[in-house]
This record gives sequence, structure tokens and C-alpha cells, in this order.
Amino acid sequence: MTKKCIIIGASHAAAQLAPSLRKEGWNGEIIVIGDEPYPPYHRPPLSKTFLAGDKTAESLAIRSAAFYEKNNITFLQGRVAGINRDQQTITLSDGQALSYDKLALCMGSRVRKVSLPGGELEGVHYLRNIADAEGIKKHVKKDKHVVIIGGGYIGLETASALKSQGMNVVVLEMAQRILQRVTAPEISEFYTRIHTEEGVNIHTGISVSSITGDTHTEKVVCSDGREFPADLVVIGVGILPNIELAVEAGIEVNNGIIVNEFCVTNDPNIVAAGDCTNHFNKIYDRRIRLESVPNANDQGKTAAASICGVKKEYKSLPWFWSDQYNLKLQIAGLSQGYDQVIIRGDKLTDRSFAAFYFKDGQLISAECVNRPQEFMLSKKIIAEKLTINPDRLTDESIAVKELLQFDL
Repeated sequence: MTKKCIIIGASHAAAQLAPSLRKEGWNGEIIVIGDEPYPPYHRPPLSKTFLAGDKTAESLAIRSAAFYEKNNITFLQGRVAGINRDQQTITLSDGQALSYDKLALCMGSRVRKVSLPGGELEGVHYLRNIADAEGIKKHVKKDKHVVIIGGGYIGLETASALKSQGMNVVVLEMAQRILQRVTAPEISEFYTRIHTEEGVNIHTGISVSSITGDTHTEKVVCSDGREFPADLVVIGVGILPNIELAVEAGIEVNNGIIVNEFCVTNDPNIVAAGDCTNHFNKIYDRRIRLESVPNANDQGKTAAASICGVKKEYKSLPWFWSDQYNLKLQIAGLSQGYDQVIIRGDKLTDRSFAAFYFKDGQLISAECVNRPQEFMLSKKIIAEKLTINPDRLTDESIAVKELLQFDL
């Protein structure tokens, strides 16, 4: 009999896992179930080029329909209501039941929603999928006012995209600085300067109490009494992993679905990949949950191999990126726990520099703005746990390719 693999979630991880199954020799059925009317698509452009009007929904597709057809990968639009591990079946919200031999959980994440008076008004949006971005785009008009609640990467990327279209942009951040949760003060100061130079008004240490208007948003009111005109409100205050199905099915969960180094859960017939997973990272010697496309892709490959009985350990270095204005930020590694930050370049006046994070004399992360060479070097140093003299990193008279010359 033909074996069947069901993939829950038409995500980045699913887009990699499904064809990787074929590459690893899976000859059975592959069914991908997603709740959107699209095959897997690139999500990072939603807050960047798509919101700016430079890309269409069709152009976001990770792979073509012809590719999936050629590889006999079937898509089913629907929502999974439950998993029965004993019977190895899933049930859809319409009552339909499907059996599986292997199950892959690629359910990704969703926006963290806030409870605010006026949060249901027309013109108040979150940004996670195509429908969200299309909804925002309907309100984008030159000289209109947009208030972005949240000064993380999504909020700042959205600010960049909307400012480029002539909107008056205000960013409100509850913390004392933008990007406070994810980066050092030096990087926060840099992006504050850049956005201010571009005409964005950033307010930190400020809490929103309500959004007002009759049927459509008109103002954002803060707890200190300040008010900001708002024809559009975009809320970006983080995301949550989609783990509810796993919890209900008795699959081990702790800040994500727990997987081993082969992306297998505590059920040998169920793998998981992407934003919804929590794995042990040997480079940092701790369990982590990553919200990144590279992680989803790499875990998708490992999970596919495991389904086919092949052991391919997942041990990738985390990396990320953010596009704002003419700046490409590339991040290598995780900076939590750093005790020293070294800057290469002039972050006070230029739009190109690199920040290197050290812990106990070892490079653990780097954030590189328009510095691709420093980014690639950092990935190598961190992944291979090489040593490098911090003083050499700050010396721009030394070419990047020569930085490791006397440190290996």
C-alpha cells in the first residue's frame, strides 16, 4: 500500500520539507494542508517590498504550481481541528478525517494580539500574511497618518515601507528604546537615527491606552495623555508559536514543539520544523526557538530525511536579516548574554557598519549593516568557534579577508 505523509501548515518549512521528501526517496502521497488560498509563499517581503507595492501576491510564491504538480505534492485548503496519534489520523474543521503514516507539523506562528479599546475599528491591522498586507495597502495614501505600535523589526520595516510611499509615520514603543528585546543599545541608536533622518517620528517609553474613532480609526491615545492622528494603525508586538494542536495531541511542548536533533518529536511518527519548534543548539549549548526562514528551510530538510529513515542532524547557525530603506541588516548568531560590543565602521554618521558581540572573549553574534563580507566572516568564526582579536575587528585598515590571518 502507498504510504502517506501529511504536512500541517503551508509554511516556509513545508515548502522545503515536501520536495525534500521526494529527494530523500519518499514515493508515497504528500499532502500539505494550509488555511490560506495560496501555496507556500515568502513572508519577509510582506513588510518590505510587497507593502511598498513592488511585488504581487503571485510573485511571492516559493515554488511554482508546476513544480508541486511535477513532484506529485497535493495542497488542501482547510484547518486541522485535531490529531489522533493512536489511530494516526487528523480531523479537519469540516469533519473530514485523513489517515497518515508520517505527520509533519509546520504550523509556524501567528501575531500576538493586544486587547485595546478601539482595536476592532476599521483601519487597525496586524501584519502576518497576504490578507493582512492587502488590508493595510488599502489605507496607504500619501500624507495620511499611520501609527505603528511596536518598535521591533516588523514595526520598523513597516515604517520604512509606508514612509517610502509618502505617509506620515509615527512609531510608538513601550520599551525605553526600539529593538530593546533583540539588540544592543548601539544598534537601537543607529536605527533611531536612520528613521529620524527619513522623517519617521519615534516615541519610546510610551504606552497606548486606546484607539478612537466612530467606525474607522482616527486617533491613538496614550496613557500619558498624548494623542496621535491615525488614518491607519499597524500593531506589531511579536508572534506566538502555533502549538495548540500539538498540546491537545499530547506532543511535548515547551516554548514550541520539542524536537531532537533530527526534528523528531516525542512521537516517532511525527516531525516538526520551523517557527513552532524548540530545539537544542550545540553552538550555544541551550534550547532555542527561532523565528527565521533559514531555520525553517534547514529544519525542513532534516525532518524530511528523518521521515525517510535517514539521520541528518540539524546543527545550523541561526541567522536573520532585515531590509529598511537602503539598508540590509544581516545578523549572524544570537547575542543574548554578551558582555562586550565591538563596532567596525562609523555608526554615528554612516549607513554601513558592523557590530560584533563577544562573551568571555568569544564572538557569539554579529549585526552587519550593508557589510556582507563581515557577515560571512562572522558566520564562519561563530560556527567554527574560531578566535579573533577584537582590536583587529575595529581596524578598518585591515581588509576583511585578512582579519583572521593572524588569529587562526
